[in-house]
Amino acid sequence: MRGQVYAGRFAGRTAVVTGAAQGIGETVARRLAAESAHVVLVDRAELVHDVAGEIIAAGGEAESVVADLEEYTGAEEAVARALDRLGRIDVLVNNVGGTIWAKPYEHYAPQEIETEIRRSLFPTLWTCRAVLPHLFAQRSGTVVNVSSVATRGINRVPYAAAKGGVNALTAALALEAAPYGVRVVATAPGGTEAPPRRVARGPTAGDEQEGGWYQQIVDQTVESSLMKRYGTLAEQAAAITFLASDEASYITGTVLPVAGGDLG
Repeated sequence: MRGQVYAGRFAGRTAVVTGAAQGIGETVARRLAAESAHVVLVDRAELVHDVAGEIIAAGGEAESVVADLEEYTGAEEAVARALDRLGRIDVLVNNVGGTIWAKPYEHYAPQEIETEIRRSLFPTLWTCRAVLPHLFAQRSGTVVNVSSVATRGINRVPYAAAKGGVNALTAALALEAAPYGVRVVATAPGGTEAPPRRVARGPTAGDEQEGGWYQQIVDQTVESSLMKRYGTLAEQAAAITFLASDEASYITGTVLPVAGGDLG
């Protein structure tokens, strides 16, 4: 793993990471485990069991849960299983989401719009709702939501709307959670280099026009970054784990752009 690892930073704490089978979620889960958290990896892909096994083989503590977080019952089950196994939750990282289609808004079918919103907003809504009673009862805990600077991006309006909802949820929920000693924060990643997805979010570009629309997203992402590059998974994980840690104990209700200067 690239980047500075702070051994023991999460010693004695449990962390639930959603969307942990690959990408940012997997990298966050591995880093939390390397920093001594007992990690519960949640994903709807069976691959999450393999990632948990690799963490354990490397000397970390990990559990894995397969659940569909687009439904409240899935979020409720994931939280319940984490509590049954470990007795408490100290950190929740809501990472599920991601653009499914890439095209100008007038080309989205109504069902595609609903699908994008369900993919990138509802898992965060549901998992926050499922975990809050526990966090409030123990009067401690941190929720880190993963949003996006694509709230000001082209060719993915429904995704932008969903991530705008994550930003609003973060700000509003922080107000309700603060009296219970619970922090709610978020990062807003920019373009991030990652290996090819082992489980696709949706259909790949089907023709030259769709490929061109996706390339427009890439071009705009790089141009909007002051650093003129994509970030790395390690750079995203560093920001998320910082916000989850006691080093960020006076930060709540904030969305931190991690996008090379693009504020979204």
